[in-house]
Amino acid sequence: MVRVGVDENLAAELLADFPPEAEIVRLPRTIVSPVAVDFWILPFYRKDAQVAFQQLRGMRVAQSLMAGVDWILPWLPAGVTLCDGRGIHDISASEWVMAAIMSTMKRIPLYRDLQNQQQWKGFATVTDDFLSEAGVARGQYKVLAEDLSGKTVLIVGYGSIGAAIEARLMPFGVTVLRVARNARETPLVRAISELHSVLPQADVVVLIVPLTDATRGMFGAAEIALMKHGALLVNAARGPVVATDALVEALQQRRIRAAVDVTDPEPLPPGHPLWSAPNCLITPHIGGSTPEFIYRAFRFAACQVRRFIAGEPLENVVTEAGY
Repeated sequence: MVRVGVDENLAAELLADFPPEAEIVRLPRTIVSPVAVDFWILPFYRKDAQVAFQQLRGMRVAQSLMAGVDWILPWLPAGVTLCDGRGIHDISASEWVMAAIMSTMKRIPLYRDLQNQQQWKGFATVTDDFLSEAGVARGQYKVLAEDLSGKTVLIVGYGSIGAAIEARLMPFGVTVLRVARNARETPLVRAISELHSVLPQADVVVLIVPLTDATRGMFGAAEIALMKHGALLVNAARGPVVATDALVEALQQRRIRAAVDVTDPEPLPPGHPLWSAPNCLITPHIGGSTPEFIYRAFRFAACQVRRFIAGEPLENVVTEAGY
């Protein structure tokens, strides 16, 4: 039997796919004495996980169901195999990115604000920093939103979520550029060293990198300065990937737009200037939190336990790179 540690409140239906060789050990929120487990399914981004770990004995595998493991690495010993939740978030995170892009393009936050004020207004009476009646539209009709079709979208961090984002973007008739830590040929993925050369081409920049020493602060004033005027920065990665002060300054100067599901600091405290920065859509780190996500997560965890029991290689083993 393999002892699998799970949260004490986990619904029984989420354990349906686990093999009979797995002995489920329900771990209380506060573990007061040592508990033996072989395989630990970590609680979701719980700050008490480190304290709980100190009471676990004999553990060989720690399985996170989160894509990012930057919160685990500082305290998990190197002798324990850590696996992340890569792939589990592909659907929910990529759908959030699409919602953020489309909401910004169609000015949904603006019109929601007007709805709350019970005002029926277009840009004839509402100031917009990036749309106008310049060009052939002048004198013909009011420009009230914009199309995603024909835009260029740069995905920075082309892993499984990045690929899922591209799959959802393609029916909209966009051009996709891809950047990752290492270059690849099929599809064409440029190395991160080429980021500065491709940034000026993008109408939308999507950040979906893990938080590591290499990515912390990777998108700062220099990178923002290379973006097109009015381009949209979408941060679905981690807050510290973007230099917050540089982002706030660019927004206040009305040089770019932003949609962020993550911030630095996080939670974003009341009074922080990012809250009131113009042309910025903020959601409180909810991109991966859907009812369907937890079923995908525990189906994957059950597969991992089966691999462990069979002596097969585990998926999503975190390397020295931090993912």
